Amino acid sequence: MRIVIVGAGQVGSSIAADLDDTHDVVVVDRDAERVEEMTYSLDVLAVEGDGTSLSTLERAEVEKADMVIASTDDDETNIVVCSTAKAVSSAFTVARVKNIEYLRTWRRSEPALGVDFMVCTNLLAAESIVRVVGLPAARDVDPFADGQVQMAELEIPEGSPVADQTVMEADRFESLTFAAILRNGDVEIARGGTVIRAGDRVVVIGTPESVQKFATSLAPDEPPGTAEEVVIVGGSEIGYHVARLLGERGFRPRLIEQDPDRARRLAEDLPNTVVLESDATDIDFLEREHVGDADLLVAALDSDEKNLLVSLLARRLGVERTVAIIDTAAYVELFETVGVDIGVNPREVVAEEITRFTREGGAENVALIETDRAEVLEIEIDEASVLADRSIEESVANLPDGVVIGAIIRDREFVTPRGDTQIEPGDHVVVFVDADAVDEVTPAL
Repeated sequence: MRIVIVGAGQVGSSIAADLDDTHDVVVVDRDAERVEEMTYSLDVLAVEGDGTSLSTLERAEVEKADMVIASTDDDETNIVVCSTAKAVSSAFTVARVKNIEYLRTWRRSEPALGVDFMVCTNLLAAESIVRVVGLPAARDVDPFADGQVQMAELEIPEGSPVADQTVMEADRFESLTFAAILRNGDVEIARGGTVIRAGDRVVVIGTPESVQKFATSLAPDEPPGTAEEVVIVGGSEIGYHVARLLGERGFRPRLIEQDPDRARRLAEDLPNTVVLESDATDIDFLEREHVGDADLLVAALDSDEKNLLVSLLARRLGVERTVAIIDTAAYVELFETVGVDIGVNPREVVAEEITRFTREGGAENVALIETDRAEVLEIEIDEASVLADRSIEESVANLPDGVVIGAIIRDREFVTPRGDTQIEPGDHVVVFVDADAVDEVTPAL
């Protein structure tokens, strides 16, 4: 597939790096230094120029493109790029935006504005945060099969009852499959004798109820069920969407915003949120408002440094888990090392979403594990699939190492996959696939 990417910033370069091995990729950017860097670092054709200019797109041979991805940091530029590409090609167009109003307009009459698929950075980042709320130790959560199946990446805390147990010993939950262990940067397929260690990240696939029970068992001292106390620091667009989405799920979060006018607007727009006007770095205020009693704190201020400070203050006061919005991708690992539980980089989130979209092919849904270490695919089985009319034991024997069948949905009913479970045409199967096996496995499914 020929893919033209306009914008070689963090999002565009990340997408290009993910796709250059398997697709014919062209990258367009106005910055000559970025163009030169892309030319030498990736197997792509890099074109210098303004992506909204028809002459630039013609130099990129947009008329031959199967897909055009507009990923600059300017919403209006991305929309114009897609409109221009549509005028001269039949390419499928993807636009990245930050302003949710553009997304709402597009959804009312899609495809509109010359855009076939639109992703909103702020909304995607908020949704990724909200999915981990109420799930102890969760670092990433993705739904499959219209919400009937859930994939979760969970960190094993020190002192957890499952630490130093084998997968067979820890597997006490109906409708749950252990897919993999992430340890020291490596992916290890979970076998019955695999020992789970504190600090490992375990990937499980199952019903939402079974995933919830397993997550709760990792930290039995925490009360079961959803977290009741969520504090959001910063009334940014991401902070607003986190509060709104939590309110729609029945939570009543508290949101701290220093600017009086912004705090007033948020209070009017968020009926299920308690808005507090204050400086969230004021430790006396935090103590007075019992912020330390919160189950989770989301730092959504306007700078990485402030979000780190607030997160560390929150941990000092006793907050169970902290999530920080981190604008600089290189800081994510550093912040998580010094005390932030989950670092969310909005550009990485949207790059993963766009990359996921380009990889779907015959898959109903795709989730990326740690960006590129593995994938979880939802596949509808047809007669040509190597899984059709075979037991799981037979199916896995016909596939390379690094594949785990995590769940089956048959006639809208969940089927727990076991060795003798027969897979039938029409089933929706959720499969974990190690990155090394993706290219070989996906066509066979």
